[in-house]
Amino acid sequence: MAPSAATSFLTLLVILGISGVSLLENAVPWYESLPAVAMDYKVHIDPGKEDCYFQYVNPGATFYVSFQVLRGGDGNAGFAVRHPNGQIVHPYQWRPNSDYQDQQSTGGYYSVCIDNQFSRFAAKLVNLYITVIRYDQWDRYTKEIEELSLSVENFTETIVGVERNINEILQYQHHSRGREARDFNLLEDNHSYIVNWSIVQIIIIMATSTLQVFFVRKLFDIKNARPRA
Repeated sequence: MAPSAATSFLTLLVILGISGVSLLENAVPWYESLPAVAMDYKVHIDPGKEDCYFQYVNPGATFYVSFQVLRGGDGNAGFAVRHPNGQIVHPYQWRPNSDYQDQQSTGGYYSVCIDNQFSRFAAKLVNLYITVIRYDQWDRYTKEIEELSLSVENFTETIVGVERNINEILQYQHHSRGREARDFNLLEDNHSYIVNWSIVQIIIIMATSTLQVFFVRKLFDIKNARPRA
């Protein structure tokens, strides 16, 4: 390849690279235009580790996130939320569950971090619930309907109220499912603990009984001795 051709090829690669970075910076999630998004995750956190997750929130939307430890160790983990401007709006706390809500977000990517660094040996199973709701979308729907000369002010207020109630019900159901999963995992751990210790105790009792029988028989074991002349 001639020097001029190589130079042109490298220049093209640089331009494509810059364009790719620009496209990534300007890209928005596929759900950016949706009026409401709800996500429910179960996350495994290794001992001594910290995992962070990023959630895009539209300007003016309501952002809600909660976490609950379902299984592992003492049942506690660290939880923190960082605002898109870099400020920690929910500082780390070592708790079994916690939540955070921003009614009027300025928009951007929120950082949600789960910390298990204080637990050196036990992994944690954590339930993470995130919702992003854009109540301002109902105003847009109202304007579109008003253009059709329909009076739907009361109807729209009712819809907004129903939407808020549904969101509260979903949050309550999420907490209920988390508590149910936590109790179920606790019952399973207790069952495994009791079964394993019962087996160990049975083995110890059998071994002790065998040794006792052996030594008792040894006490009554009379050896045949020849009389001396």
